[in-house]
Amino acid sequence: MSEQKPIFITGIGTGIGKTITSAVLTEKLKADYWKPIQSGDLDESDTLKVKSLVSNTKTVFHPETYRLTQPYSPHKSAAIDGVVIDINAFSIPDTDNTLIIEGAGGLMVPLNEHDLMIDLIKKLQAEVILISQNYLGSINHTILSWKALQQQDIPIKGVIFNGETDTESERYILQYTGLKLIGKIPKLEIIDKQAIIDACELITVI
Repeated sequence: MSEQKPIFITGIGTGIGKTITSAVLTEKLKADYWKPIQSGDLDESDTLKVKSLVSNTKTVFHPETYRLTQPYSPHKSAAIDGVVIDINAFSIPDTDNTLIIEGAGGLMVPLNEHDLMIDLIKKLQAEVILISQNYLGSINHTILSWKALQQQDIPIKGVIFNGETDTESERYILQYTGLKLIGKIPKLEIIDKQAIIDACELITVI
């Protein structure tokens, strides 16, 4: 097992580009990839999507701990499937490589009646890369996410802005939080292996 902390990819909300960003980071670092919880879309899971976009031959894709059939919050999907997500069931896959972990939704997504996604990050002793996307309210959501991570003493490697650029929003977030800017990934018109390789050039050394 590598002494390097795993890198947990979380976002300021749902549908803001965690999977594409995870593919870019996995390719950039030739890292392993793990999605602990897949909630719905089992035939087109995030693991399969990232696998289809990564070109290097070093990456190992580790199986999900929970594969839930319904496309809802993990706690609801698990309840429909007759499962209770146990936070103690998660353990870091055995690897000597850098590990990219992709979360589901944002930090406060419930896993069960007591545990949230942020609790899983804490348990896995991971460092976070926070994915932000510019929209009305994104400054609020980004700073709230940053504060929540700080309160839990979870280390943050930095922030990646995904999608359309808003220079003023990005400037404010960076100056207020002091977070390292890891990169900016524009909205990709075509999402394929070459686009992911090209996007790797937009990511700084992590």
